[in-house]
Amino acid sequence: MIINGKEMDFETKITISEMLKKLGLAEEKVVAEVNFKIISKEEYKEYVLDQSDKVEIVSFVGGG
Repeated sequence: MIINGKEMDFETKITISEMLKKLGLAEEKVVAEVNFKIISKEEYKEYVLDQSDKVEIVSFVGGG
């Protein structure tokens, strides 16, 4: 699986929620895109990723 341009290997089946937890990221502070499709936060616990998926995770950063 490619996550933000880096190849990563997880156990066979993993949801977006589980992946974010393993990466130490808070669901409410990121947006996940899988194969160029933005996935709604409501789907994170059910959306199962495949090893061939390309995932982009965008974090929100505050500033002024």
